[in-house]
This record gives sequence, C-alpha cells and structure tokens, in this order.
Amino acid sequence: MAEAFDVVVIGAGPTGENAAARAAAAGMSVALVEHELLGGECSFWACIPSKALLRPAEALWLAKMAPGAREAIKGPLVASAVLEHRDYMVGDYKDDSQVKWAEGAKITVVRGNGTLTGPRKVRVESRDGTVRELEARRAVVLATGSKPRLPDIPGLKEAKPWDNREGTGAKEVPKRLLVLGGGAVAVELAQAWRSLGSEVTLAQRGKSLLSRFEPFVGEQVAQALRDSGVRVLLGTTAARVQRAGDKGEVTVTLTHGEEVRADALLVAMGREARTEGLGLETVGLKGGGPVQVDDQLRAKGVEGGWLYACGDVNGRNLLTHMGKYQARLVGDIIAGKKVHAWADAKATPQVIFTHPQAASVGLTEAKAREAKLPVRTVQYDMQNVSGTGLLGRDLKGTAKLVVDEKRRVILGATFTGPEVGEMLHAATIAVAGEVSLDTLWHAVPSFPTMSEVWLRLLEAYGL
Repeated sequence: MAEAFDVVVIGAGPTGENAAARAAAAGMSVALVEHELLGGECSFWACIPSKALLRPAEALWLAKMAPGAREAIKGPLVASAVLEHRDYMVGDYKDDSQVKWAEGAKITVVRGNGTLTGPRKVRVESRDGTVRELEARRAVVLATGSKPRLPDIPGLKEAKPWDNREGTGAKEVPKRLLVLGGGAVAVELAQAWRSLGSEVTLAQRGKSLLSRFEPFVGEQVAQALRDSGVRVLLGTTAARVQRAGDKGEVTVTLTHGEEVRADALLVAMGREARTEGLGLETVGLKGGGPVQVDDQLRAKGVEGGWLYACGDVNGRNLLTHMGKYQARLVGDIIAGKKVHAWADAKATPQVIFTHPQAASVGLTEAKAREAKLPVRTVQYDMQNVSGTGLLGRDLKGTAKLVVDEKRRVILGATFTGPEVGEMLHAATIAVAGEVSLDTLWHAVPSFPTMSEVWLRLLEAYGL
C-alpha cells in the first residue's frame, strides 16, 4: 500500500526544504525525499563551504589594508585551520542537524532516490534496495537541483577532474591547480585555493570573466586574481587533457597551443538540470533538460496541475536564494494562495565573494538596452566614499545604477569593493519595489558608511 501525504517533495536541498517547510507550516502532511544529505548541494558542496574557504582570505586582505593592523600581521593563512573551519561549517558532512530541523517542522524524511511512476505517485528506493511507494493527495514538488556540466573535451572525463564538490571539499591544498571557467565558481575557488598556497592558473574561453555582469566587474575581479598571484588566461580553454594514472599529474593542452601541468584540474563550465531518472515520461514529460514551468511553478503539459518544479531543475534562475524564493511560493500556492513568481526574472541579486566582492541586482546596461528601455546610467568610484577609506587605504571599487529615464526607477545596480554584498539588499528593495529616484533622495544613508555612495549616485544623476 502506498503511504499517502498531502505533498511529496523530491530533493532536500535548500529549495526542497523550503517547499516542504512552507507546506507543513500551512498544516499539510509532507514527505521530503532525499538520496544524499539533507541540505543538499548548497549546504555541503557549494555556497557554504566555498564561502568558508574565502572568508579567512578576505579578512586577511582587509586587515592588510588597515594601517596598524597590517603591521601586526606576521604570516600567511594557516591552511589547515581554514580547512578545519570549512568542515565545521558543513557539519563535518553530516546532516544530523537538518534531520532534527525537519522533524521539528513536522516533515517526514524519506531516504532514497525518488522517481515518478504516474500522476501523484512516487517510488523511493533506498541504498539497501528497500522500496517505499508514496502518493500525494495534492502535489508533488520536484526540487532536484542541477549538476555540473562536463564539456566534451578529449581525455577530460578520463582525467577525473574536480567539480564544485571536490573544489570545495578537498582535504589537502594542491600544489598546482588549473581552473577551467570564468563564472562565479571558477573565480571564487581560484582565489580561495590561491590564498591557501596553491599555484593557480585560470583559463576562460571567453574574452572576460563574469560576462553576465557589467564589464567592469570582470575586469576588476581579473585584476584582483592576478594581484593575488593567479595566472589568468582569457580567450582559451582545454583542447585535450591527459592524466598520468588515477591521481598523477594532469597535462592540459589549451586551444592556443600551450601545455599546462597541474596536480588538480577544476572544471567550472556551467550546470544542467538534474532530471535523469525522475520518471518524467510517466507523466507525459520529456527528460534531458529543465522542467518547463509557468509563473506559478507548475510543470507545463501535466494534466491537473499537481506537479511543480522549483529551483535549478526548472532552469529559470540557477541561484540558491531564488530557488528558495520559488519554493516558498510553491508552498503558498499549494495551500491555496494566489501568488506568482516574478522576482526571479526582474530583481535577482547575486554576490561574487572574491575580494573585492562584486554584487548586482536587476538588469545590466546591456540587457536594458537590448530590451529597448529608455536607459540612463550613473557611475561612481567607491574609493571616493568616506566609509570605504575608513575600512582601509587603497581600497577601490565601482558603483553603477541603470535607470529607466521615463519612469525614474532603478532597473539594475552593480557594486564592486570591500564587503559590498552587504550593501546589495538596499538595491534589491529599490529594484523590486520600483522605488522612484525622488523617493530615494529622502532615504538618507548613514555617515560615514559605504552606503553613502547612494547619495553620490543620485547627485550624479542630477538630484
């Protein structure tokens, strides 16, 4: 006999946890299915461990910029202590605390691989072969996330490269590390391992890093990487890969002909929806790509509207916090509330945790012009703000607003500089809330903080 629940959630990363918690809080019975660790990719192999690796280096960098503090610094980071801190932040790769949280939230945890077997039906097979049949009275939610994309490069698969899991979870610092990619994972882990003593080379096939941001972001992060000792190669990637034995030296021939030898190879060249083995064909859907959804996160083409997909698996926005946002909406929708997702297309915040940090929300100038919006931009140097100077000497950065001239609202904002990620939410509120520039003029920033750059930007606009 199938076990009946109001809602069955497949995937217990942050997205699945939020969907389950929201539904349970509304009084529904919920089964949360997971074949690995509750907390998922972000908690154990991505967001949390990568930032745990990066923060000590950022703190040291900021200390070296502060007179009096820098003179007191006697040595480099202690790699073993940083790795120990990383392990602490991921709970030593155990999910006991997550399970306790789920129990407290009245969520039933079901261990194993979840597969759709028909409308509202889920089959769960555990590692020991035990099978449980679940039935959802109201909804099934897919929250299986994404997996790293491995490009088709001769010898790459056989070389057993690192992906984000090994890149955040390695127990020892590689003497030489080659990173393929130019997005957030690539630049963050390149800087993290360099700060721990690795000789790092980063090769990006495009002409810039972080190409989805304003151009100055990629330029400044590339310079920061070079300043820290990372060798940055643009306009090139791997053409061929060879590894000596299972764990021997890796030799990578780049497309411009150079050979690079390394002890570890990290591939960070995109991600794809994790839909294999989900049984989508049993409910009339095709696998092999993201699950297409409407603005209420319902899977398109499924009769009855009982199947939902949120987070990376639907391909709308591959960021943890946006998956959690979608999940909260899904819980509300299943509970009968009339809401729909729109922030994942209009007001998406993202922080790159290099030092200096980069933070953005909304549209870049290029995207706004591509949409043929009436655009005007303003830009200001963060180093000219008193709050930046108080953090340390020679700290630099840039702030930029993309403004809709007709409506006088902010379409997008981008910041680079020390700890600018903590400034981003003000911009997110302005973009999501469509706060007018004339109203923002009366939102007075505290002096002397870096947030005073808002006043400088509005003055530059002409207010």
